[in-house]
Amino acid sequence: MIRVTQQIYLAESEIEERFVQASGPGGQNVNKVASAVELRFDVSASQSLPPDVKQRLVRLAGRRLTKEGVLVLRAETQRSQERNRADALARLVALIRQAAPKPKPRRPTRPTRASKERRLKAKKARGALKRERGGDGSL
Repeated sequence: MIRVTQQIYLAESEIEERFVQASGPGGQNVNKVASAVELRFDVSASQSLPPDVKQRLVRLAGRRLTKEGVLVLRAETQRSQERNRADALARLVALIRQAAPKPKPRRPTRPTRASKERRLKAKKARGALKRERGGDGSL
């Protein structure tokens, strides 16, 4: 089990890893070893995540989410496979942590009396300025 927050733990069986050849650093080694990691996490089928967290995670994932609801993270910045695995997993955990807290509900505010008066005063001044210009509209 991978701990994400106090209440959320991911089962390792829900995470699928594929190793592919990286295009980044590695010298000649990059052509021989599949050091890049493609981490896949099926958000829609996950038993570990509560429904509200899933919903927020889908919104946060953006283009990284497939039509089937699978989150795909690719890590290829490091030279070693192990570091890339750790990087991909850390990014997944960070994304879920970001989706975990419930957003604070927006409480609509009303304009104050003073702000209303300032707005009306400014409108009257603008109207008076336009009236003073006078023109009959013809050129």
